[in-house]
Amino acid sequence: MLQEMLSPLKREDFDVTWPEGTLGATTHKFIDKLPELEGIKMALVGVLESRNHPENAGCAHGSDVIRTALYKLYGPQLPLADLGNIREGHSTEDTYFALKTVCWELIRQDIIPIILGGSHDLSYGQYLAYEQYDKTIDLVTIDSRFDLEARDEGIDAGNYLYRIISHQPTHLFNFINLGYQTYLVNPEEIRLVEKLYFDAIRLGEIRRDLEEAEPYLRAADMLSIDISAVRHSEAPGNPKASPNGFFAHELCQLTRYAGLSDKLSSIAFYEFNPSLDPSGQTAALLAQAIWYFADGFMNRMQDLPRVKNKSFVKYTTTLKAGKHDLVFYKSKKSGRWWMEVTLPPVKGSKKERTQLVPCSYNDYLMAGKDELPDKWWKFHQKYML
Repeated sequence: MLQEMLSPLKREDFDVTWPEGTLGATTHKFIDKLPELEGIKMALVGVLESRNHPENAGCAHGSDVIRTALYKLYGPQLPLADLGNIREGHSTEDTYFALKTVCWELIRQDIIPIILGGSHDLSYGQYLAYEQYDKTIDLVTIDSRFDLEARDEGIDAGNYLYRIISHQPTHLFNFINLGYQTYLVNPEEIRLVEKLYFDAIRLGEIRRDLEEAEPYLRAADMLSIDISAVRHSEAPGNPKASPNGFFAHELCQLTRYAGLSDKLSSIAFYEFNPSLDPSGQTAALLAQAIWYFADGFMNRMQDLPRVKNKSFVKYTTTLKAGKHDLVFYKSKKSGRWWMEVTLPPVKGSKKERTQLVPCSYNDYLMAGKDELPDKWWKFHQKYML
C-alpha cells in the first residue's frame, strides 16, 4: 500500500556517502525499495503539492532541500526512515487521500510521520488520517494566521482549517494556535475561535514565557507548522514571512516540546519555498527544528498521571466561589503539571467524571490565588457545546 503512494528519492542526490554519524548515514532510505519499518520510530514523508496555494507554488519543491540539510546533521541516533515523496495526484483531493493513507498507515504502526510540505492546506490530509481513530484529537498549529476563512467552495491554504472544523463526522476536540499576529487575522476568525472555546495564543504572549506553550503541545495529537510563523530575518523562504514572528531558536524549542509529548503522533512543516531561500538559511532552520523534535522524542518520559502513582505529587486547592476543589498533579520525573477537570455525567449516570488536562505551574499558582485557570474553563465548556 505505501509503495503505491510514494516515489523514491533520487539516487544521484541521496545514495551517496554521508559522513559517519550524520543522519544521512544512519537513515533508512527509500531508493530502490521501501525500507523495513520494524523498529522504526519516525519516518520522513515529502509532499510535492502546492496547487491550492498558487502564490507560493515553489513550496512544492521544498522537501528534498530540507532533507539534504537534515542529512548533514549529526545525531540524535534514532530509528529513522525516509519514505521519499508523495507526488501531486490527478487532483489535490487525490493528494490529500494519499497523505491521509500514508500517515494513518504509519500512525497505526506507532511511527511518527514527519511531513515535509508542500502548502499548508495539506494539513487537511494530515487531519483525515485520524478518521479511523477511536477518539477525537487536538490539533495544534504554529502559524501567524488561522487559515479559517469561512468559505465552503473548495479548499486552499487560506481556509483549510474551516474545512477541518466543518468536516463531518468531526474528529476534532480542540484547535490550538500558537503565535498568531492580531493584525494579520480577520477579527471574525478570532470571534469564531473564541465562540468554539478553542485556544489561540498571541505571539507576544508566548514569547514572554515560551515554557507556557509546552502544555498545549503536550495535549496535541498532530502539529502543523507554517514557516511564515518565523520572522523573515530568520526564515526568508516564504512569501508571507513577516518582520515579526518567532526567532529560530524559539521554533526549535517548540518542536522539542512537541517531541517530548507522549501523545503527539504526527508533525508537519509547510510552506517552505526554496526559490526564496538562496542562502539555505530556512532549510537549515527546518532541518534543525526536526533535529530538536527527534531529540525531544528520544527523551520522552512516559509520565502520564495514573491513580495512586507514586511518581506524582497531588495538590488540592479550593476556590472560594467554586463548587469543587481543583486537583493538580506534578510529575517527579519531569516536573510537568496536569489538572483534573470535572465534567458532566454521561447520559444515564449521575456521577460526575474527571479528565486530566496538561497545564503549567502558573495554572496552579493562579488557582492558589482563587482564580479559575482558562484551560480548566475552556476544556469544561467544550463538553457543554
